[in-house]
Amino acid sequence: MTHVSLQDLTKVYPGAASPALDRLSLEIASGDLVAILGPSGCGKTTAMKMVAGLLSPSAGNILFDGRSVLKDKPNERGSVMVFQNHLLFPYMTVAANVGFGLKMRGVDPVQIAQRVDRMLEQVRLPGLGGRKPSELSGGQQQRVALARALIVQPKVLLLDEPLSNLDAHLRLEMRDLIRTLQQEMSITTIFVTHDQEEAVILADKVALILDGEMRQYDKADMFYRRPADGAVARFFGGRNFIPGTSDGASFEGPFGSVKLPPDAMAGRGELTFRPENVVLGGCGPNQLACLVAQKTFLGTQTRLILNTGGTSIEMTGNPAQFDGVRVGDHITISLPPDTLWMLTA
Repeated sequence: MTHVSLQDLTKVYPGAASPALDRLSLEIASGDLVAILGPSGCGKTTAMKMVAGLLSPSAGNILFDGRSVLKDKPNERGSVMVFQNHLLFPYMTVAANVGFGLKMRGVDPVQIAQRVDRMLEQVRLPGLGGRKPSELSGGQQQRVALARALIVQPKVLLLDEPLSNLDAHLRLEMRDLIRTLQQEMSITTIFVTHDQEEAVILADKVALILDGEMRQYDKADMFYRRPADGAVARFFGGRNFIPGTSDGASFEGPFGSVKLPPDAMAGRGELTFRPENVVLGGCGPNQLACLVAQKTFLGTQTRLILNTGGTSIEMTGNPAQFDGVRVGDHITISLPPDTLWMLTA
């Protein structure tokens, strides 16, 4: 297992007005899977390529177990990168593709064959070693690419959007396989994705990058419960942002005063809470009387837009929960204090 440290990692491309990646610092514990998350063009793949040695940083450092790898060639770092487009050798068999790294290292052919067979079983492709990549589905090709990376037992596994080209059901299957293999082999893994759901489900910790800057590095639940700022909250689906003032214990806003959690910040800013955390009914603290302005069926959920105190609140829940609710109804909701968070200016 390998501890990875990224220290003020920066990349400025020639002619660019601003850095593609600006002072990224991460500490990735040995054996952890960390997701680098963000929209297209935010700098996440640039970060991955610098860790792999495919790009040189403009500033900063990359350390594996406390040793800088900046002067190491890509094949000397002990990291292996799996790209979203597989990059398999089309003229080789599956077995030859998987065993290619071992062959380049001079491993005995008999050992290569044995290890390839075991690896193909681990990625759930037993008996397919004799096929060519063109004879496999997209999901199977991605498994071959993963097997080719894992068989050399890398210090660090780098995954660049490996699920983005797969159908929905194949993404679920590959997601489970990646997490299972990563935990079984205890390989430190960095996973680049634009998909919040993938990051939350797969990663031990998530680094959110927006416009080249890391905005929050935390366990997945903290992005929902304690977002660092409004941009982070909105990226993770936050919808309710109410302006007002906090004294650290309560919030004063358009709909009056509501109690805050003990760790709330004081100051002027916005109260935020997630639509799914709004509770229908008059039980509990922070009760508010509301008018139902909109009701929209979303399939697995129903969304209500509520008016209270001259502002709007969005709430979502199981459709059955809202069967008796109609537009124009007056209802009571409550906002549990531990689901509220204050974003101060």
